[in-house]
Amino acid sequence: MSVSKQGARANGLEAAIEAPELVAPSGTVLGQNVNGGVGTGGLGGIQKSKLGHNIFDMLVASSCGRPQIVGNALPKQMDSNNVERMESKIQPQEPLQPRKGTTVIRTCFNGLNALSGIGILSIPYALSKGGWICLIILFLIAILCFYTGLLLKRCMDVSPLVKTYPDIGHLAFGSTGRAIISTFMYLELFLLAVEFLILEGDNLHKLFPHAYLHIFGKNIGGKHLFVLLSALVMLPTTWLRSLSLLAYVSAGGVLASIVLIGSVFWVGAFEGVGFNEQGVLWRWNGLPTTISLYTFCYCGHAVFPTLCSSMKDRSQFPKVLLVCFILSTISYGTMAVLGYSMYGETLLSQVTLNLPTRSISSKIAVYTTLINPVTKYAIIVSPIATALEDALSSRSNRPISLIIRTVLVISTVIVALVIPFFGSVMAFIGAFLSISASILFPCLCYLKINKASRKFGIELIFIVVILVLGFFVAVAGTYMSVRDILKNVHAN
Repeated sequence: MSVSKQGARANGLEAAIEAPELVAPSGTVLGQNVNGGVGTGGLGGIQKSKLGHNIFDMLVASSCGRPQIVGNALPKQMDSNNVERMESKIQPQEPLQPRKGTTVIRTCFNGLNALSGIGILSIPYALSKGGWICLIILFLIAILCFYTGLLLKRCMDVSPLVKTYPDIGHLAFGSTGRAIISTFMYLELFLLAVEFLILEGDNLHKLFPHAYLHIFGKNIGGKHLFVLLSALVMLPTTWLRSLSLLAYVSAGGVLASIVLIGSVFWVGAFEGVGFNEQGVLWRWNGLPTTISLYTFCYCGHAVFPTLCSSMKDRSQFPKVLLVCFILSTISYGTMAVLGYSMYGETLLSQVTLNLPTRSISSKIAVYTTLINPVTKYAIIVSPIATALEDALSSRSNRPISLIIRTVLVISTVIVALVIPFFGSVMAFIGAFLSISASILFPCLCYLKINKASRKFGIELIFIVVILVLGFFVAVAGTYMSVRDILKNVHAN
């Protein structure tokens, strides 16, 4: 929950952060309050009620305070000593209950689910843009994002009331910081929903290249048809107030990644594709795109504070981060090497688009890829819808709520039809949003909150270098991704 429930309802953006336990870019954590509203805290399938119970038993810490004396039981003339003696007599003689929350293993699973997303489809393409040496950059970005995750943990240690990423922004820069971080999170979620539609359109078109629909005297076919059909299938799921069932299904991100890697390996090893492509060693002009796509894969920082606050022992969170980053880097690195050694410079923005269509293992990979967006789309869109409902004070107005959610889905469809370029849109998300949320914001918040970190030393120099390089890559990557999007739009 946010630092102050009442303060969080001050405006539309902050109100939606009241339950920010949903997560992102590679995964988003969604929380559902008693009224069914959902807020953001990152990418993944975690869901929690306002009472503190979620489908993964992610319980926020509960404390055992003194029992309160109600009514007029205490005379006004009673001094503090008498109050303490009275409370000591009625205090139950029981040991304090242990702190409730998730275990280390369960938090590791949730963290992996937050980091396991559609980014794994484009990781071979990212490597092909920069060359083999960029594998080193993948490991460096993993280390860097792990470090900035630790910075968020240090920011949370300042106050026990800090539970979410927007809370950290508020602690550092007030309501402006909360609004900026919330805006970046919502924009990232919106574009992620757009990516889901593009992904569905690309892969379904690969399976059924000749499908078309005749409507009002016009033939609608190709990717556009499947984007529209996918949106129609997903639309009813966005009308649901309770997303518990979808949250259970969407929690299979880790398993989906394993199945996808296994299917791609099987195609290369046993179905005649082989691993014979040499690729290139280094390509300077593709470096900003490569870094942007890599960062997208590690953009789970929006969920990290929520995961940390849900643990029984928050001091173990650095170990959880270490395990999550090691395992996710192994999976990303494996997929990158497999895809690039199989298809080299011919790699498309999604490795599934390169797989042979008639292969059974290819179909397994494609269908696994198609299922995740269907189950996660509503979870991704719900925080934005809730923010809009709160801004318009229409949370309890069911017809208005349906209209808002329908219009939101239509807007994602329009964007997906106008810019159906999966790789370029992902590069934009990584450069403009992921680098900001995963690298720049944690460093800035840490410097603002922790005065000791501003003393000249190795840590300060390291953080300043991160900020300078991160800003440069963000600007260059955003420029190149926008340029590619415009070029593709004009070409079509």
